[in-house]
Amino acid sequence: MPGLLVHGASGIGKTMIARNLSRRYAPEYNSELGITRTPLLLLQAPPAPDERRFYLHILAAVGAPAAALSLRAQSVASLEVRVVSLLRDLGLRMIMIDEVHNLLAGTHREQRRFLNVLRYLSNELEASLACFGVSEAVDAIRGDVQLARRLDEHHLPNWRDDAEFSDMIQTLIAALPLEKKSNLKVKSLKQILAQTGGVTSRIFALVKDLSIDAIHSGEECITDDAIAKWTPVWSRHATHQRWLERAGG
Repeated sequence: MPGLLVHGASGIGKTMIARNLSRRYAPEYNSELGITRTPLLLLQAPPAPDERRFYLHILAAVGAPAAALSLRAQSVASLEVRVVSLLRDLGLRMIMIDEVHNLLAGTHREQRRFLNVLRYLSNELEASLACFGVSEAVDAIRGDVQLARRLDEHHLPNWRDDAEFSDMIQTLIAALPLEKKSNLKVKSLKQILAQTGGVTSRIFALVKDLSIDAIHSGEECITDDAIAKWTPVWSRHATHQRWLERAGG
């Protein structure tokens, strides 16, 4: 089955995309038939490639009965049969794996076995596979040539100084509970990019901090001056740490 490999910098929005898709295609209960259909299942890759842990995580994610989870002491093969049977009954059409770069925490042999599991589930269930992770995720998936050929690679770049970024900032600020319009200059947009590195989560943090300050101060809008004076929280922590080191010395 065809699939996707979405990769990009940490905080760029990969998990947000996966969660939005998961909410859009949430499980649906058919009261007439008395069954639940789960077209899409979002999972996080275990900290290291561990088949047993992954199968147990799947069972927990779909709300399997306690009796199914008691299979912890059973063999991996038993868990595999149970998982495939349950997912087939749920009508699963897509499996999404977030943090897939975690595979690299295991040995080469462990990585290959785990990738075999992903390919097997996709084949057996005739379900598409979508993987999300940082740039190292590409290296993790390419450990299985057959699986890599099935996944179209899509890189999520950091935000750049263009019209799309400007529109995003305006849309984000417009959604905030500020009473006045924030008329930011081009210079301020460039400063936002410079301070955040174009990383989505950092941009959101900046806008959130400035909006809170604007409400507390009574300004009720984000100003160019506020952006110029804003210090990233990650920079504040680094500065404080250096101060502690000097004080301790």
